[in-house]
Amino acid sequence: MVAVSSTDAFVVFDHVQKSYDGTSLVVKDLNLAIGKGEFLTMLGPSGSGKTTCLMMLAGFETATNGEITLDGRPINQVPPHKRGIGMVFQNYALFPHMTVGENLSFPLEVRGMGKSDREAKVKRALDMVQMYAFINRRPSQLSGGQQQRIALARALVFDPKLVLMDEPLGALDKQLREHMQFEIKHLHESLGITVVYVTHDQGEALTMSDRVAVFNDGRIQQLAPPSDLYERPDNSFVAGFIGENNKLHGTLEDVSGGRATVRLTTGELIDATAVNVSTKGQSTLVSIRPERVEYKPELLPAGAHTIDAEVLEFIYMGDMFRTRLRVAGSDDFVIKSRNTLGQRMLAPGEKIKIGWAPQDARALDPQ
Repeated sequence: MVAVSSTDAFVVFDHVQKSYDGTSLVVKDLNLAIGKGEFLTMLGPSGSGKTTCLMMLAGFETATNGEITLDGRPINQVPPHKRGIGMVFQNYALFPHMTVGENLSFPLEVRGMGKSDREAKVKRALDMVQMYAFINRRPSQLSGGQQQRIALARALVFDPKLVLMDEPLGALDKQLREHMQFEIKHLHESLGITVVYVTHDQGEALTMSDRVAVFNDGRIQQLAPPSDLYERPDNSFVAGFIGENNKLHGTLEDVSGGRATVRLTTGELIDATAVNVSTKGQSTLVSIRPERVEYKPELLPAGAHTIDAEVLEFIYMGDMFRTRLRVAGSDDFVIKSRNTLGQRMLAPGEKIKIGWAPQDARALDPQ
C-alpha cells in the first residue's frame, strides 16, 4: 500500500486535536489519510492517543479541533448511528439477553429493514464467520473465540464500508488470537472493506496491516507498511517499539551521503545508515535487529563490521537460539539464529567475534 493523499482518501483526519481538560492534548494535530479498502492499524503504548482517534472516528468522542471526513463527507457533527460504521470491541459488547441471531438482527431492525431481508443478511454474516449453527444460542453459551466471531459478524451484517476494531483479540489466548488474525485479514481481503484497527500488539499489527501508524505521545511517529517499519524505522522510539532491537550508544564522527561513522562509548568505530542525525559530535543510538547479527565468520557478508563480544546467556527455543551478549558496554545485545544442522552451542563466558552488514545498522536520534 503506497501513501494515500487526502484528495482520494476514504477517511481523512485533518489537523485533528483532542483535549479532555481544555489544557493538555491527548491527540496533537493529527493528519492522516486512509485509502478505500485499506487495512490500517493504529499501534502504540497505552496513553499514546490511538484509541481516542478511533473513538473520534466512531463518533463516541468529539474532536476539540480539526475535521474528520468519511468518503468526502464531514462527520464531526454526525451521530455514531448515522455514520454507517461497523464496530468491534475487545469485550464483544453482545446483548446477553438476546440470541446470536437477535444480536445480529438488532442493527438491521433499527435501520428499518424488513424481516426477510434481515434473515438473509444475518445468515450471510454468520456464514462468513462459520457460526450459523449457533444462531439460537445466547452469548453465555459461547466460548470467548465464538463470541468474538459473533461480534465481528454483527459489525459486518449491515454491509458497512468501514469497520473499526478496538483491541478485538486482546481477551483471547495466544493460539486463538493468531488464528483470528488471519480470519479477520481474509475477511477484509474478500469483502474489500476499509478497516481501522487499534492494538498495542506489534506482532498483530505487522501480520494484518497494509500500513501501520505508530503512535506515541499523541502523535504519529511513523506511518508505513509493516516491512518499512521493521526494516527502516524513522526514529529510536519506533525502532524500540517494533520488534526486538539492539541499541548501542555513541557519538557521530562523520555524516555524509546518508552514511554515518559512529564512535561507540567504548571507543570502537562503526558505520551505519544516517537517520535523522546530521551533526558531528551529536549523540546517537545505533539500532541493529538481532537476526541481522552473525557469529559464524563464514556467514558474514562482504564488508561486514566485526566487534568483540562475550556470551552471557544461550537459550534454546526450539526452532531458534537466542544469545545474549556483552557488546560495547551493553549487556542486552541479542542475536537470534536459526536452529540448523551442525549449529554450535555457545557457552556463557565465551569470547567471540560478531558482525553485521553496515547497511543493517541505523544511526538514530538518542532516546
